Amino acid sequence: MKVLIACEFSGIVRDAFVQRGHDAVSCDLLPTEKPGQHIQGDVIELLTHNPSYWDMMIAHPPCTHLAVSGARYFKNKQKEQSDALEFVRKLMGTPIEKIAVENPIGVISSKIRKPDQIIQPWQFGHPESKATCFWLKNLPPLKPTNILKSPASGRWQNQTPSGQNKLGPSPDRAKNRSRTYPGIAKAMAEQWGDET
Repeated sequence: MKVLIACEFSGIVRDAFVQRGHDAVSCDLLPTEKPGQHIQGDVIELLTHNPSYWDMMIAHPPCTHLAVSGARYFKNKQKEQSDALEFVRKLMGTPIEKIAVENPIGVISSKIRKPDQIIQPWQFGHPESKATCFWLKNLPPLKPTNILKSPASGRWQNQTPSGQNKLGPSPDRAKNRSRTYPGIAKAMAEQWGDET
């Protein structure tokens, strides 16, 4: 199966599909962090040429202007948010048979449509919390593969005592937060990759 991993520079999801025997390519404005099939450029431009080439697309649009974690800034970036939502609409509307769009909880749910599924890393073997939404087209919801018990402290490894993410401000924060957990990538490749 030909799989496009849109807006991914890490190669984590791409490589999970490659390991299952698929022809997977990542595409991002950034160069890839790991050797592999990667197109550095605008994914919308790539999709305008031959969208029917792809059997599946898994898209990770930037959440900077969409996630509720940045809601306090929404009033000052309405144009940026409008542009980000239009980008998501284009990804969702691409004429590819199977599509998954991934993003944290945010305005996609209220401005476009509610997600088909919300997952957590701790459902896939990672002792961390990060609610992640999926909007799906012709794909089933992911089934948890390794549900971890809630920690005795009441918070996961990536959380402060107040429940916030421990990852503080830095130039690389957005990149570091955008990487897909390997357990989730493996579940995508195993469960969606076998949906032929």
